[in-house]
Amino acid sequence: MKSFDSLPSADGLWTGLRDLTGADTAIVVAQGLIRWIGARDALPAAAADRPSRDGGGALVTPGLVDCHTHLVYGGQRANEFAMRLAGATYEEVAKAGGGIVSSVRATREASEDELFASASGRLRSLLAEGVCAIEIKSGYGLSLEHERKQLRVARRLGEAHGVTVRTTFLGAHALPPEYAGRSGEYIDRVCNEMMPALAKEGLVDAVDVFCERIAFSLEETERVFQAAKALGIPVKLHAEQLSDMGGSALAARHGALSCDHIEHLSQAGIDAMRESGTVAVLLPGAFYALRDTQVPPIDALRAAGVPMAVSTDHNPGTSPALSLLLMANMACTLFRLTVPEAIDGITRHAARALGLQETHGLLAVGQPANFVLWNLKEAAELAYWFGQRPVRTVVRQGRIAEGVGAA
Repeated sequence: MKSFDSLPSADGLWTGLRDLTGADTAIVVAQGLIRWIGARDALPAAAADRPSRDGGGALVTPGLVDCHTHLVYGGQRANEFAMRLAGATYEEVAKAGGGIVSSVRATREASEDELFASASGRLRSLLAEGVCAIEIKSGYGLSLEHERKQLRVARRLGEAHGVTVRTTFLGAHALPPEYAGRSGEYIDRVCNEMMPALAKEGLVDAVDVFCERIAFSLEETERVFQAAKALGIPVKLHAEQLSDMGGSALAARHGALSCDHIEHLSQAGIDAMRESGTVAVLLPGAFYALRDTQVPPIDALRAAGVPMAVSTDHNPGTSPALSLLLMANMACTLFRLTVPEAIDGITRHAARALGLQETHGLLAVGQPANFVLWNLKEAAELAYWFGQRPVRTVVRQGRIAEGVGAA
């Protein structure tokens, strides 16, 4: 694999672009940053002398942001897919020794290099489609040694592939087998040993919990949040996926960046999220894979003005998805998002769900040059097509990383 630093610089004047409204647009990139963006006919005279790159009439958008993934893990769980097709529920699969704990076994058995190699292949699929920032959670190690291993791999992926990676410590993902019947003791270890050690090593950008009847209670979730707050780390939550536990309201009280899944989200949770500015992250891949029928309360979220992000939730058990554009399509077809909502959901709202709203998800002067040129005529095609990659060029961290113009 070529080093990211060896890829050609995106510095120069980019013309032949159309923005989401169809306007003729130009972008000036210098030293890896967007220095000017606007209508082509308003381009400053000094910028016209820069080396020019012709976008060929391509649609231009901000780089995509995949704000909820479990990208680093060992093995795969196709057998559970077959079990569900035969009639087993998510909870029945978990009780049979499948689910998260089966990925824990495989992840613990894999070396750091093996995890890096397998995750790199998955990451390349997302990057080729225009992803320029991604969240990667731990949660398949469930011990200090193996959670550290996952988070170290996540950091390596960002460095090797030249992509912004936000790491999330999800030690409270499931109860490891060695702590069966002792969830309180395990949460003690998460809060008092694992989280502080990993934070000290610079491996944690946020902390997440799976708050659900098959995972951790509200009380246990709050203990994790309090420990994160003491360390100055923002929180997120897997909330209201299988039932209304009231987790979203709890997360909002702690200023959570996002609440994710939220199929069973109540009006009280929506109101709390609106007040706190917490992003609702929609995960249609898991909804689809689990053949769920409880649609997130989109109309109520829309009415409340709660920002809605869309993500792959890539994981081996319930959303083995490696296309963020497909998720945008699913968010429209399954959840009835509009096209502008879906595009915002994979750009600016997804960036906000990671605390990256100042650097990602928008095309603005002073931001790192992360943008995508698409061989598409209109914005609606971003959510319309599935099964193809209409990428012309991906500029990531100021370099031409994919497509036309890449080395």
